[in-house]
Order: sequence, then C-alpha cells, then structure tokens
Amino acid sequence: MRIAAKRRNDWLLSPHDLEGRQLQVRVGGEWVDVVQMGEGSPVVLVPGLAGGWKLLAPLAAELARHHQVTIPGLRGDRFPTGSSPVRSLDDHARDLAGLLDRLGLERPTLFGVSFGGAIALELAVEQPQLLGGLVLQGVEARFRTSLGATIARRVLERFPLPTDNGFLNQFFNLLHGGKPGPGPLSDFVVERCWETDQGVMARRIGLLESFDVSDRLWRIDIPTLVLAGTRDVIVPPSRQRALASEIAGARYAALEGAGHIGFLSHREEVARQVRRFLRQDRHSTC
Repeated sequence: MRIAAKRRNDWLLSPHDLEGRQLQVRVGGEWVDVVQMGEGSPVVLVPGLAGGWKLLAPLAAELARHHQVTIPGLRGDRFPTGSSPVRSLDDHARDLAGLLDRLGLERPTLFGVSFGGAIALELAVEQPQLLGGLVLQGVEARFRTSLGATIARRVLERFPLPTDNGFLNQFFNLLHGGKPGPGPLSDFVVERCWETDQGVMARRIGLLESFDVSDRLWRIDIPTLVLAGTRDVIVPPSRQRALASEIAGARYAALEGAGHIGFLSHREEVARQVRRFLRQDRHSTC
C-alpha cells in the first residue's frame, strides 16, 4: 500500500520525492514492515537502534532518485514481545538474508547505520556473496561499552518512561554530536526514536555488548565505503577510520560537522557519497 500522507511532511520529503510502498513480510515468526521506493540498482538501508524505517525515510527519498531503495524492519519494531525473541545480532543478520531472498534482491548494496551497521557487518562477514557492496556509518568492528550506554540500558530496562523523559531525550541529543537547537530535525529524531518500545531499545543495547567481528573482517571481499561524522561522539570518527583500514580496499569519507545521525542531518551529502561510490564501483568492474 502507499505510505500514508500523514506520515510525510515538507521537511522530510520534497514534492519531487518518489512515492513508496509499504509491505508486511513475515520474518522469524513475526511480521515486519518493509518500505520500498524508487527504481534502479538496489540499495538496502538497515535501520538503527530506534526509529525504524521512518528515521531513514528522508535518506531513502534522496537515494530513491537514482536507485531502488528498500528499508526492512527489524524484529521487535512492531511487536516488542514477539514469540521469537532475537538472541544475537546474528539472528538479525539471518533475518536480513532471508528478506533479501524473499524480496528477490540479488547482490544489493547494503547500507547499515549504527545498530543497523552492526547487522550489516555481521551479514557481510558471514555471507558476503549475498551483497554487491557495503556502506557503513556510525559503527565499528566491536562494541565498546560506555558508561552512558550502560546507564541508558539500565534505565530503559527498569523504569517505564514518558516520551518526554529528559534523561533519554538528552541521550538522543548526543546523536547530533552536540546539543541541537529547537526545530523540526530535533523534534523528528525524538519522536521517531520514542516510537520504538523502550524494552526493545534496552535489549538491542544488550546485543551490541557482545558484538565483535574484528577477527572476521578479512572475509569481506566486496566494495566497501565507511562514512563517519566528524562530530560523532557515539562512535568517534577515528574508530570508524580504523574499521575502514581493516577491510581490504575499503574507502573512508568524513561527513564534516555531522554527528551520529549524519545519515539524517547530512542526508544530501550522504546520498552524494553513496552515488559516487556506486558509480566508481561500477566503472571499476567494467
């Protein structure tokens, strides 16, 4: 079905943006949303810890001008207490592999952001033959537990919070790389993140605590681009540059002035970098 008009606004999508369609696909015994828009070579966007496909919709609209863009949902997005709990990031990676097959997406470019970048890395090291390219932003080869993440997880696990909770809103503000001014971008981020159940957020932080592909990066033999915001305080750019250096042939590009959500705040630049990467990759294989 068509994406409802009430889910769009002028800040997110311009009049030139392409229409999309929303599907429900059964994954691991649970229904997940899948959004597709545009035409051309396939790009799959993997959502982060919170916000689901809606947080990625502005970037998807930019990329859909030249590509067929798919945003698959994750288990837990629609049914926080689903009957088939996710026990590891590998579960999410297997879900994603199954979705690619079910949707008939042959060797797409996989673009993972933050938590979704960890899922993309897990799939890329285990089944690189499924992918034609890999783009990552806001992720590193292994999760480094921080005091902030530990506190956030404990609070989310133990205390039911209102959607205007100051503590968590401050945590979301860190995603910008500094305190954002009032306006549609900061409102959009907070509103979308709170659409994810807080228990799901806590469990996903827990999954990250055991994430480590550092000894398997040598298996990635596909073109790879690592994008990093220069103001990312969640995963500093130095650690994302190190990730790029550990993947054979990977390219690294900095997003000047961007924080952890550079895919949103700097979406036009991100889309430009991705298009450039895909053009160069296509020419190198001709």
